[in-house]
Amino acid sequence: MMGSMQATEAPGSSSLILRVNIVGTALFVVSSVAAAVFFTKPVRLVGVVVALVLFAIGVFAFLSSYWTAVQRSRDDDIAVTQLYFLSGSSTPSRVKRVMNGALLVQTVTCLATAIARTNTDGRPGSTLAFGILVPMFGLGLNGLWCAQHGTFSPRQRQTPPISASVPPTTDEIEQNAGHG
Repeated sequence: MMGSMQATEAPGSSSLILRVNIVGTALFVVSSVAAAVFFTKPVRLVGVVVALVLFAIGVFAFLSSYWTAVQRSRDDDIAVTQLYFLSGSSTPSRVKRVMNGALLVQTVTCLATAIARTNTDGRPGSTLAFGILVPMFGLGLNGLWCAQHGTFSPRQRQTPPISASVPPTTDEIEQNAGHG
């Protein structure tokens, strides 16, 4: 049964990941909204740089969380939805609210600011479209938090079938002798 153990919030790096997510999300909202409102070249450049830096951090966190989860999956039963969307009881509810709330804010902000502006010549699209990459930051940090601090059910070990433990007969060995 996946996620049957109740998670409790861990101190230390757990709260650091939460703070990084909140600060990164706030920085993105401010830079993205400022770029959409003022739409000057320097402000748009700041928006692009913030979006790309957050995306890069998100990719690194995502890959790191995947690696950690794969290592833990030898002993723990981990689902992708638990890892990246913090579903089930693997994550404390306060952490879920903060982390998934930040992901929601990132998603709404990136869509709203990218849609709100068009190029000055009337063609659709602008530098604000780089904001579409930012939810990777939230997904990566969700995965990183859960891979490091989530509580999962132990993996159920399967016993090999009885026939696998019986050595092959001489006839079976001779039957396959011609194959290699």
